[in-house]
Amino acid sequence: MLPEQITQTWNRASSALATAGSDVDLNRGAAVTRPLSPGLADSGAMTRVRDVLDVLDRLYPESLAEDWDTGIGLTCGDPDDTVTTVLLAVDADAATVDEAIRIGAEVLLTHHPLLFRPVQSVAADRPKGVLLHRMIRSGVAHVATHTNADRAPGGVNSALASALGLTDQRPLQPDDTDPAHTGSGRVGRLTRPLTLRQFAALAADRLPATVTGVRAAGAPDRSISTVAVCGGAGGSELAAAAASGADVYLTSDLRHHVVADFVADPGNPAIVEVAHWAGEWPWLANAAALIEQGTFGAVTTTVSTRRTDPWTLHLPSTGACG
Repeated sequence: MLPEQITQTWNRASSALATAGSDVDLNRGAAVTRPLSPGLADSGAMTRVRDVLDVLDRLYPESLAEDWDTGIGLTCGDPDDTVTTVLLAVDADAATVDEAIRIGAEVLLTHHPLLFRPVQSVAADRPKGVLLHRMIRSGVAHVATHTNADRAPGGVNSALASALGLTDQRPLQPDDTDPAHTGSGRVGRLTRPLTLRQFAALAADRLPATVTGVRAAGAPDRSISTVAVCGGAGGSELAAAAASGADVYLTSDLRHHVVADFVADPGNPAIVEVAHWAGEWPWLANAAALIEQGTFGAVTTTVSTRRTDPWTLHLPSTGACG
């Protein structure tokens, strides 16, 4: 369960993580085991925004992003500004911008870009503009890692699969360059079979609470051993999920007719749908730990637990049919 309107600090820079040459689980991400700039690790050199960007580019290269993805990287801020604190969140909105300013973070790192769809103005009286002006005036740089973090080992989908306890993870839609580790979504196995009802309950327990919760489509007693996941809107990966041999596909933002047609085919996986924000939030802690490791403990990270899921109310249906 996720407490509301609180912040959890993840101070995970440890000598074990920072040890050069150490093995790192690819489901958490690649180790950053050399200084970001000459002398950073041993001379007391200040960490700057560009150093954090360097860590992120090693972990989640922009080359992995989908061609249509825009707004990733540095949205605002000076690359040469000093950084001591990074706030991580799924979304850049009024709540997380306020939180970054309140805790004194010099960088707000979000999964979702602030400027994803085209805008004609960033005036201070416009929804996007007011956030940009507040961050610039407060000395907060904004950085987004979107589909590049989705596709990277140790990224959003790896974290989601790990949160559900999946083993033997592999990409759902592998990339040609590194098909064993890089690509969209993830497929893995549960440590023991569950029914669809039990797996949906597991997802509800392991992922942060939201108003809309978790819902499933398919026979409630269907046996589930192999699970496919795609954090965020995963409708485009339905065919890959069907071809993966998974018993269930967990994702977000699916449409009525798409789900109805998909589960009508008995050869297809069942569907479990979670809130978009909830499926992507588990990645933040992984990224936080790796940023601290990559800056050799010079940067402290804070993971926001503010629910930026847009839904605020859910009522069970009680009306009669017919």
